[in-house]
Amino acid sequence: MGTGHRRLVDQIPQMQAGNDAILAALAAHGYAIDDYPLTLPAPRAQHAAAAKAYPMQGILKYHGLADWQTRIAYLPSISLNSDAAHTVTIVEFDPALATDDIWMGSEPAQGRERDRVVQTLDALRGIAAVEWRARVHTRNFFRAKVAGKGLGSSASGSAALAVAAICALFGPESVANQRFVSCIARLLAGSGCRAAVGGIALWLSHEGMRHEDSFAIRLDRPGSFSQAALTTVPIPSRIGLKTEQAHHDAPDSTLFRGWMESRSAEVVAMIDAIQRGDWQYLGRMAEIDSMRLHGITMSGGDDYKIIGWEAENIALFRMCNDLRAQGIPVYCSTDTGPTAVFMHSTHDAEAVRAAIRGLFPTIDIIPGVVAGPAELIPVATARALIAE
Repeated sequence: MGTGHRRLVDQIPQMQAGNDAILAALAAHGYAIDDYPLTLPAPRAQHAAAAKAYPMQGILKYHGLADWQTRIAYLPSISLNSDAAHTVTIVEFDPALATDDIWMGSEPAQGRERDRVVQTLDALRGIAAVEWRARVHTRNFFRAKVAGKGLGSSASGSAALAVAAICALFGPESVANQRFVSCIARLLAGSGCRAAVGGIALWLSHEGMRHEDSFAIRLDRPGSFSQAALTTVPIPSRIGLKTEQAHHDAPDSTLFRGWMESRSAEVVAMIDAIQRGDWQYLGRMAEIDSMRLHGITMSGGDDYKIIGWEAENIALFRMCNDLRAQGIPVYCSTDTGPTAVFMHSTHDAEAVRAAIRGLFPTIDIIPGVVAGPAELIPVATARALIAE
């Protein structure tokens, strides 16, 4: 436990009050929240299920885990799903297996990556009161030559795993409860809870929160952001940046407390902006919070400072300033790593992409839109995709 955790325990009452304010704002706008299921159908063995999920890009971002086992964050966060990539996952529980058989692409999962998948499976086994091991095969699909760091594929992976595993074990009707699905998706990667519900999503979280109360809810309405578009520029990390290390270091930054204290009011303002369909407000906040996230990441460590940006994404942030000065509203967002996601109008899409090409003629540019939730797909389709 770092010194940051000890300093932040006194923030729990304020964060609880902030969570109450967010819930009140959701109720005022008519959002419905699923009850966490008290009972589930009887578990099923040897039923395969497959799911597809999209990565997310943070708007109001997060770092730092108050509970590493359940991956509950210190503060709530908001993100949007992007169709720049996706994950396909197949799960089947089989009593005949001696151990979980987990594959990522063409390689068996190992180390921390395997442990995080097993943790999700163990949670479901505990709920079902069974010890059945599972076959898991997952693959990420990128619409670019390089994946980049900060694209959010761990979130899509956790969302796809949750949906496929819940369906395989309890049946497809259990996937309809978005609260349950997002809670399970959170166990591999915290942001996975938001990727699971899709669109523009809010994750309710603070230290001391119960597992069933730390879930995600989709905020946007169908078609409400049809005038907005995304452009993703995947950029690799040259330092081999690990998100787990950033989560560990962030609470020790002296900037972290202020980030927490401002969050509930920002979430309430974001909910209001989403009701208005104000994508520019979302873009401005995503860009501002990219700066804050990086500052917290850089200042949390002691001897080793995590400087996660690369020269390319710094130039791209400056490009946005130049374009806005020309009357083109565009905003740049980064999560843990240098990969850049731009929010702009559909009308200005070509101008933004031309400006990117002017800076970096050979860089990958992925046009896109806000993507939907994790969803079940036919197992045969998933097998064919993974085998490609």
